[in-house]
Amino acid sequence: MSRIRIKAGKKIYQIIKDGGFNFDSVSTYFGPAVGPRWLIASGFDLTLLKKALLGRKRPVQLVGSSAGAFRFAAWLQPEAIKSYQILLDTYINVTYTKEDTPRTSLIKITNIVNAYLEDDALPFAMANKKYRLVVITARVRGLVASESHWIQKTGLLACFICNYFSRNNIYKFAERVIFYNASKPPAFCLKPYFRGNYVQLNEVNFKYAVLASGAIPLVIEGVRDIYGAPRGVYRDGGLIDYHLTHQFAAKENEIVLFFHHQEKIVPDWLDKQVKHRVPEAHALNNVLMVFPSQGFIESLPGGKVPDRTDLVTFIDDQATRINNWRKAVELSAPLGEDFLELVESGKIRDVVEQL
Repeated sequence: MSRIRIKAGKKIYQIIKDGGFNFDSVSTYFGPAVGPRWLIASGFDLTLLKKALLGRKRPVQLVGSSAGAFRFAAWLQPEAIKSYQILLDTYINVTYTKEDTPRTSLIKITNIVNAYLEDDALPFAMANKKYRLVVITARVRGLVASESHWIQKTGLLACFICNYFSRNNIYKFAERVIFYNASKPPAFCLKPYFRGNYVQLNEVNFKYAVLASGAIPLVIEGVRDIYGAPRGVYRDGGLIDYHLTHQFAAKENEIVLFFHHQEKIVPDWLDKQVKHRVPEAHALNNVLMVFPSQGFIESLPGGKVPDRTDLVTFIDDQATRINNWRKAVELSAPLGEDFLELVESGKIRDVVEQL
């Protein structure tokens, strides 16, 4: 049984079919906002890190929203593999209770961030020559900015209804704010179709940007007034950019590598229930997407990828949830090696499918 499948946008599909794929063509590695589902990306990430496959000839953008930002912030640290492992362990072992509130949940994810991102290491992270971190957040407006559960929920309901008719309506409720670690903004921020703001990362706002990107509406309290950015309440970047919504490649033959937990790509968080909404074609042209096969998913505990429902299902049995998540990480460990073997053997040409 093959544990992974591979799909490519039309430009990259032809390059792979012609035998032209190599890791030096990867200009961006993208991590979506997927909650605990990111755990099955850990083996893929660690393979790329341990073998130093990205950023060998030029810096690579690590673009992340929510869980993606958490993952990639570890890549910039002086001991990246150690930091990533600490993130895994801390994330899996944190426990939640029925008494938790958005405020206490923010404290818990703040503890996770502080565990794997050391303040003393931030100057090194900012000076990293191989990787350029790009964190996607959403600065919310009106009712969605409230910390009152029912007021915020009412705002999100209005946002959902408006978003159903047009994705452009989401900008009435939230503004995309990109935090970047480079001398100039990422190329996609300068495209005519880009809507939002962009702010340079620094040692002061680094952790707050990462935290904000993972502040799930209704579940985790927002992060307010991030240094150097427009004032306001910042929440999960997945509210606007859930999976993949931008053309991150600056040049025609650049590859945007994307490990996903599923085959379907959903533009924003509110689109999960909007079955007709798909990413715009230009966002997929340069994408190389790797995702687990159905057979692999069925081999995971419970026959599914870890997700936030586990936190509710096992609220009174934290040990089982922790063991299930650890087992999912263990089973996912070979996925990066599987991909690498396909690349090195040239078999990727035979298995790649078109997006």
